[in-house]
Amino acid sequence: MATRRFVGPRRHAGTGTPRSVTRVAAAGVAAVLTVALAQGPASATIPAPGPGGTAVNPDPSPAPGLEPGAGLTPSGPPIAPVGATGIDAAKLRATMDATHEAGMYGLFSAVRDGDLRWNGASGAADVRTGRPMRTGMRQRVGSITKTFVATAILQQVEKGRVQLDGPIGRYLPDLFPGQRGQQITVRMLLNHTSGIGDYVLYAFPSLSDPSSRSLDRYRFRDLPPEQMVKWGLQAPPTGDPGERWSYSNTNYVVAGLLLEKVTGTKAQTYIAKNVIRKAGLKHTYFPSSPHIDGAHPRMYESLYQHINPPRDYSTYNMSWAWTAGALVSTMDDLNRFYRTLLTGGLLERASLAEMEHTVPAKDADGNVLMNYGLGIYSLDLPCGTFWGHDGSVFGAGTQSLSSSDGKQQISLGFNLMKYQRLTADGTPIPHPIDSALYAHVAQALCGARAASPSPSGEPSTHSQPLPLQFFRAGP
Repeated sequence: MATRRFVGPRRHAGTGTPRSVTRVAAAGVAAVLTVALAQGPASATIPAPGPGGTAVNPDPSPAPGLEPGAGLTPSGPPIAPVGATGIDAAKLRATMDATHEAGMYGLFSAVRDGDLRWNGASGAADVRTGRPMRTGMRQRVGSITKTFVATAILQQVEKGRVQLDGPIGRYLPDLFPGQRGQQITVRMLLNHTSGIGDYVLYAFPSLSDPSSRSLDRYRFRDLPPEQMVKWGLQAPPTGDPGERWSYSNTNYVVAGLLLEKVTGTKAQTYIAKNVIRKAGLKHTYFPSSPHIDGAHPRMYESLYQHINPPRDYSTYNMSWAWTAGALVSTMDDLNRFYRTLLTGGLLERASLAEMEHTVPAKDADGNVLMNYGLGIYSLDLPCGTFWGHDGSVFGAGTQSLSSSDGKQQISLGFNLMKYQRLTADGTPIPHPIDSALYAHVAQALCGARAASPSPSGEPSTHSQPLPLQFFRAGP
């Protein structure tokens, strides 16, 4: 299915009343695993460090004598020639610094165009100490986990253990007895058309206030996946099975339990062996403790400016996200994963075609935000169609996009979340950070074509490459 160019959300004036803010939290924060950019007070902006972008040859390790995040040394590899590829190191550096200057605490990205690679970082990894952001840092990547899980499920389809259009009640009868278990298929779980509600507001009730009480109280809680599914099934259905797209993290917790049932092993163990290792990823894993192994940024949550100043949630028990969003990775690893996936290194051609068979993902106003497949979505940018996912957890956001042949890619991470104010109907009000992030993504993927007409021939407007951030569910 062809994708439709997503045009940035309309600007709204004002914010909601206290009652409407409650409804806002229920609609917007329930998608907390999806990317929701964050903004703190302007006074919290950290001065950007010196130039930190590199454009190098295929070797993914830092160049000899080159500190990650630092400028090229005379002995380093040459910068990619402008015009020969889509990489313009100076413009990537400028758009990255502009995002930091717009208010993002810190960000880092990995860009590929064919055999050339650029890595850059800007801003602060730790606001208190001023420790700078560096390339190669580990990041909680949130809902990007869903692409890994969908890949693992499709591997079971290839083995004949799972039927995409088989009812989930066939595999998990204890969780899905009766008619609902017969109506909801595995495909509906993976493309978010099951009609199952989200569990997040049950796991963190204070988000509906909104306040951080639940986030702080349950920082070290160990939450079993069966409980998350029960909460999701208690939530009001978002529609009849197969009726429409509605994003729900519950779908992918169910998918994790399905994976365990048909493989006889823990979901994390199976994915580590058959997806992460098979793709050759070196720094991607499901955390076994509340701590992130290796160098990583602090993660600051603003909760739409209801946590002021934004609070660090980098230490957190991620059992609450599990197979819906608990993975830790690096930007280079994410690029390698999507490149391997899209070029047939993890799935057979027929399975990849199923994954890329999409449904329109619409908000409550009928706007198509993206076209969603099985754990992956497609977006149209001015220079073509790109595949990937975005994700967020409390304090960290990540986006990964790739061309269908895996030759053009960007993965970026940032450490300040939900900085926008909200309108009465639950829509984040666009902030300069949003435009700056788009400019960086468009520069990475489109280069000089970033301002060109879209594939549909319409004039290029300010598209938004982080569509799940602006998703607003119906009433």
